[in-house]
Amino acid sequence: MNLRFSGKVAIVTGGGNGIGRATAELFLAEGASVLVADLSEDGETLCANWRERGLDALFRRVDVAQANQVAEMVQAALDKWQRLDIMVANAGIGGVGRADEMATADWQRVLDVNLSSVFFCTKYAVPAMRENGGGAIVNTASVMGLVAPRSAVSYAASKGGVVNLTRATAIDHAGEGIRINAVCPGHLEAPTGRGGALARSRDDRDLIARYPMGRLGRPEEVAKAIAFLASDDASFITGTCLVVDGGFTAQ
Repeated sequence: MNLRFSGKVAIVTGGGNGIGRATAELFLAEGASVLVADLSEDGETLCANWRERGLDALFRRVDVAQANQVAEMVQAALDKWQRLDIMVANAGIGGVGRADEMATADWQRVLDVNLSSVFFCTKYAVPAMRENGGGAIVNTASVMGLVAPRSAVSYAASKGGVVNLTRATAIDHAGEGIRINAVCPGHLEAPTGRGGALARSRDDRDLIARYPMGRLGRPEEVAKAIAFLASDDASFITGTCLVVDGGFTAQ
């Protein structure tokens, strides 16, 4: 089996569930050492189970909205493995409401978690990757960063910000061998209710009817797109936003 990430070190934020969990598991299966960052302590149990299977996983509880905690997260990876090759800035929360109805604190929290955290991940990952001679950053945006939903102004603004933050930072660091891309997932099946901010029941027929493929996505489908962008298979791809949405935004 070709292990695309053998000898590589990755950080996955929001790695305890949904897209992040699927991504971390895929990286581990393909040879990477992975630091899983999440607010939930469930991530520790998850990483312990992976370690029992012989996989090199480390858990760290991180509030990605706090710059100092993101910096410490990166340092923890460096302390354990002495390098950082891949950063997946995936952690995020939902946000509903119109601008005239939303509390300022609610607006700010969504921007802090969904957008500022991606900036922090880039800020602290880039110097570490520069020491290696390069690396790959993949940010989780959303189809709602490309098309506007109703009554989700903070979420749409934050994910639209991730799209252009990705493009701007990709240009800044392309000459250093650091590729920066994003994925834009559509709505995902989330039977457990923890699949991500756009997760919905697989029985949501009105929503499913809006998808040309006739179904919602699955976290592992987004994880495969993230892994592609993080791998050498995407060696000439930077500054792009890969839409993983079953045709939703093609309409």
